[in-house]
Amino acid sequence: MRRVEIEAFIKGFLLFFLSMGTLVSVLAYSSYTKEIERLDARLLDKMRICSFDLQCQEFSINFADNNFSTYKLYKQGGITAYFPILKSKKNLLSIALSKEKYNQEIDQIRQALIKEFLLFFLVIIVLSILFSLYTLSPLRQSLRLTEEFIKDILHDFNTPLASLRLNSSMLKLEIGENKKINRIESSIESVLTLQENLRCYLFDHEMQQETIELQNFVSQLVLSMQKIYTDITYTIDIPTNLTLQSNPKALERILNNLLSNASKYNKQQGHVTIQYKDQYLTISDTGKGIKDTKRIFDRFYKEQDRGIGVGLHIVKKLCDELHITIQVESKVGIGSRFILRLPKTP
Repeated sequence: MRRVEIEAFIKGFLLFFLSMGTLVSVLAYSSYTKEIERLDARLLDKMRICSFDLQCQEFSINFADNNFSTYKLYKQGGITAYFPILKSKKNLLSIALSKEKYNQEIDQIRQALIKEFLLFFLVIIVLSILFSLYTLSPLRQSLRLTEEFIKDILHDFNTPLASLRLNSSMLKLEIGENKKINRIESSIESVLTLQENLRCYLFDHEMQQETIELQNFVSQLVLSMQKIYTDITYTIDIPTNLTLQSNPKALERILNNLLSNASKYNKQQGHVTIQYKDQYLTISDTGKGIKDTKRIFDRFYKEQDRGIGVGLHIVKKLCDELHITIQVESKVGIGSRFILRLPKTP
């Protein structure tokens, strides 16, 4: 189940569960108060009968001054009712149930209601799960159709993109270096990057670990960037012979997206610095900066008109899969710095 499906499932489950749980709780409280009222009425009837024959072992019988209303329950510690005495205007007959016995009666009612309440809640949990799965099915179907559509488009992109790359290379051989050809190649690389990002977003990855020589790995990526962004100065500060265990394709996609953003949104004649120190790989730029660093990894969030807002979301997704923690620091107009805590080197 994908993340968006899990979020939709949890939201649907909580909505149904909380609404039904609230309703059942209100009904349970109402039932509890009615049961207490029935208990009091039943006890009053027993006390009334007891006032005639005095044959009632569960109650204590006494006399009281004629200062109370008769045939009415008083809850003072236990429960007491007062009844008139024939030919006596000065005294009343007091019949009481002790606090302990009254609380026992209430506990029995409470335990019975709690059992019913828990049973209802189990039913509500099952119904909430079924309701969430039912409401999730249209979303899953829509996502599946969208993904199949995008996969078909990505597949259809391959032929024209390959033709564009081949013909631009042949054109460069014929007429030599040309700014217009360089811009065409830059645009082709942007489309290829978008295509690869969409593939990463749609397809699952086998995270097979391999040994990577970090300096050479980063240098190859920077070399590709230099061909596209010729006005950007790149500085690599990574120790030689530094290796780590990771998935090359996933790590390449992470670094490629970060370097692409650092170059694309940089100022003219800007700088990009890649530095490694104490397990931390830092990519810094002198670009526009990021306004909202808390949302920068959200899917489809973007602060520029270019792109579709999945690049950094894919970076975060792949970092989580590779157990790489990523942080971002940025100041608008000054630049940004992405900090990756890589796994320990062997």
